[in-house]
Amino acid sequence: MATCVARRALAVGSRWWSRSLTGARWPRPLCAAAGAGAFSPAATTATRRHLSSRNRPEGKVLETVGVFEVPKQNGKYETGQLFLHSIFGYRGVVLFPWQARLYDRDVASAAPEKAENPAGHGSKEVKGKTHTYYQVLIDARDCPHIVSKERGQTEPRSTEAVTFLANHDDSRALYAIPGLDYVSHEDILPYTSTDQVPIQHELFERFLLYDQTKAPPFVARETLRAWQEKNHPWLELSDVHRETTENIRVTVIPFYMGMREAQNSHVYWWRYCIRLENLDSDVVQLRERHWRIFSLSGTLETVRGRGVVGREPVLSKEQPAFQYSSHVSLQASSGHMWGTFRFERPDGSHFDVRIPPFSLESNKDEKTPPSGLHW
Repeated sequence: MATCVARRALAVGSRWWSRSLTGARWPRPLCAAAGAGAFSPAATTATRRHLSSRNRPEGKVLETVGVFEVPKQNGKYETGQLFLHSIFGYRGVVLFPWQARLYDRDVASAAPEKAENPAGHGSKEVKGKTHTYYQVLIDARDCPHIVSKERGQTEPRSTEAVTFLANHDDSRALYAIPGLDYVSHEDILPYTSTDQVPIQHELFERFLLYDQTKAPPFVARETLRAWQEKNHPWLELSDVHRETTENIRVTVIPFYMGMREAQNSHVYWWRYCIRLENLDSDVVQLRERHWRIFSLSGTLETVRGRGVVGREPVLSKEQPAFQYSSHVSLQASSGHMWGTFRFERPDGSHFDVRIPPFSLESNKDEKTPPSGLHW
């Protein structure tokens, strides 16, 4: 029996800059509406033009928070690198990198070194390509502004968090560390700052130490290394799955969370993060989800419902992306998930977007999941 538990959503705010920044002159000043959590690397006149639009944070004044650097085309960003998220616009800092296998169904592949074809559910074999992701901290000042202004929706939503199984008898109990996210290399827009504490997060000064002789000038404390080592099995990002249907790109990242005993049986838990991106200029709205969940125990469950995490996000040119996290549990050590999202066009017509199939695999050398921050 599979169990889905919806948790958190992350929706794109207004995009105040172009993603194609690599052709610009660097370094460039980085400005923000003070306290607003929104940014523009464009010239002052362009920034003012955007602030005069409907997205303007009323009563806010632009202030410089740093200087953009040239994004890296090769190599990795180091621990302590400050950045803006190119899609969601929040300020953040890199903690450490992950080397993941990206299974991209939009890229044709032949004779893959390592391929996956989950349970043969009508999916083509896809080559897994190594891709760099980063564990990052999100600036708490920007979290309330990572919202989606959908039809009738005015409340801000919580930002991303990493969830763990609580270490006690309740097999369904979860706890979260807010303000943690996983960011793809191409979504990093690096910048520098003269502020010794440029990111507001309760773990920033616990994990990082300012050292002006280093570049970037924030180095890992021993607490960060210890936390990464002790929590590695439940933080590790290993596989990423991506597929595009009718210009809607779906990215899925699954994480194994651990196993609990319940009513004389074992219950295995996974978290999965899904990002929806509209690569076109046409407005669409997510209306329904349709999941198929296969367990190694032999069960196949179908889950249908309205929207995701209680929402029906609108994807437009101004707000092209939406990200959320959810959970699933199985009474078996492995399984697979796949399905579709149904979207609606402005004319009332519908179309289905494929969710790339992905595996739910448990760790062979099972350990007790963390019950809190381990130092």
